[in-house]
Amino acid sequence: MLRLGFILHLFIGSTLAGSAVIAALVIGQDTLIPILIAAALGFVAAFPVTYVVTKKLWENG
Repeated sequence: MLRLGFILHLFIGSTLAGSAVIAALVIGQDTLIPILIAAALGFVAAFPVTYVVTKKLWENG
């Protein structure tokens, strides 16, 4: 289950981090620090999402 979680976090983390960066750029935050903060928040927010998705996939498999 841990290996599946790592693989899923690669995809979910990059998707959420990228979405957060785009959201930061849309609201006008175009300097380095807000973009890095948005990327970090997206990466951290991916942990519970990855856990839920991994748990659901593991139960159905």
